[in-house]
Amino acid sequence: MTLAEAAGIIEHRKLPASSGVTPQALSSVTTHAFDGARPQRGKYPLVVLSPASENPRMMLTALATDLASHGYVVALVGHTYEDTGETLENGQTPPCAICDHPEAIDFDAEAASRALDVSFVIDQLTHGNTAWHLAHLIDKHEIGMAGHSLGGAAAAATMIADPRVRAGVNMDGSFHPAPLPGQINRPLLMLGVTDSHSAGGTDTTWGQTWAALGGFKKWLTVAGADHFSFDDGDVLQEQAGFPIPPLSPERGVVITREYLTAFFDRTLKGIRSPLLDGPSPNNPEVLFQY
Repeated sequence: MTLAEAAGIIEHRKLPASSGVTPQALSSVTTHAFDGARPQRGKYPLVVLSPASENPRMMLTALATDLASHGYVVALVGHTYEDTGETLENGQTPPCAICDHPEAIDFDAEAASRALDVSFVIDQLTHGNTAWHLAHLIDKHEIGMAGHSLGGAAAAATMIADPRVRAGVNMDGSFHPAPLPGQINRPLLMLGVTDSHSAGGTDTTWGQTWAALGGFKKWLTVAGADHFSFDDGDVLQEQAGFPIPPLSPERGVVITREYLTAFFDRTLKGIRSPLLDGPSPNNPEVLFQY
């Protein structure tokens, strides 16, 4: 991320200088992504990723790099004016326009707005290569979407609005709103924490959504996880010396990567993985709700 993007996160989180987390430190976190890497020839499914409310797209880097390594083109969407800052091509970094008053946010409207963002991105990536010089790599008939928190709600909203999205994943987000029967008859994976997102949990939108889904569907929860086990949040918190949940951040990353790859392999590539068939002794934390 740029220095301005990093500064936006630190300002929004109200991290004091005594925390040791500076824009320079945050923007210099190393990843397994490189500019100018030469891709393998061929056509690959496209997976679009949408982050949590107020979070920049970089918070899904661990998932994005892993999906790319398994043969997916990955597009992380920065929802400008909804997050802590996205540096645009002109060098400007627009701040968040809604973060100061979270109590006033209409999340149904925001999820619908994000669906428009994603459809626009898909348009740009599947009509020539002016938006991205490697767009020829994309198999425009095999498109999926995953999102964390509000991004998960946006994945469902996008599936309802845009039939090009053939499979979706909601990682620990309430649905805004829960889809009605007949609105989503394509594959959907629900992956969340055990307390609010187990069957009969406090988030009733998951049970409503499960009953309404008409296609291939899986409802999984992860014991010991918290909300940020599914993006880069807990990994960064641990490195900064902040409290973390019972599930180690590294396990959260591994579980998220393995189950999303298995889901998209099955739904976009036709490669069946036993990981989705039921409980696995290698992943005892993952609970199948149905």
